[in-house]
Amino acid sequence: MIMDKLENAANHYYHYHPLFQQAFAYLQATDLKSAPDGKVEIKGNEVFASFTNKQGKKLSDAKLEAHRKYIDIQFLIEGEEQIGWKPLLECKDIDTPFSEEKDIMFYKDAPQTFVKLTPGTFCIFFPHDAHAPMVSDGMVKKVVLKVLI
Repeated sequence: MIMDKLENAANHYYHYHPLFQQAFAYLQATDLKSAPDGKVEIKGNEVFASFTNKQGKKLSDAKLEAHRKYIDIQFLIEGEEQIGWKPLLECKDIDTPFSEEKDIMFYKDAPQTFVKLTPGTFCIFFPHDAHAPMVSDGMVKKVVLKVLI
């Protein structure tokens, strides 16, 4: 997992994946605050964005999730959000088996730690990072960029 501010992306993270430059360029060039909920293709199925604007979850309702095909870049647009994290190798209690179609698996394990996102910050979650997003008392407007491995 990586957490940082968008303005640091070019100097520190483009080298992690050949499509990160395109993903971060989209975040920097798009009017994110006015984007409607839904999916936006950036580069077909290789890079796409999913916008949401909804009420956050209680900590007790947040489930750890993991992906195999995509890296998540989760960027907070408005509100505050906590995201739970735990190394995938330490997750033992499967809640929902892996869905090939949706590229997601859920766990009953509790997060090991939490990070707090504020507007303008992002987290990158790799397939070895289980994460529990959307923990908040208020509304959360965010975009999740999915980057094909």
